[in-house]
Amino acid sequence: MPECIPIKVGMTVQLRKKHPCGGDLWTVTYVGADIAAVCMRCRRRVMLPREEFERRIRKVLSPDEDASVRGKGQ
Repeated sequence: MPECIPIKVGMTVQLRKKHPCGGDLWTVTYVGADIAAVCMRCRRRVMLPREEFERRIRKVLSPDEDASVRGKGQ
């Protein structure tokens, strides 16, 4: 079984498949058994099972530094 990627709220990730709006950058908003993310282009929110989300990640663009600060005010 592959190693679990440490996913935290506030991370920005690039996924393999593009969203119908054309965006492939997502900000993680919830982490649990499912992971919620918001498309940075159209602001659509999706929830995926953790296993599927981890499989779809192409790369992590920004780690979770200041995640609690960045998440507020949006």
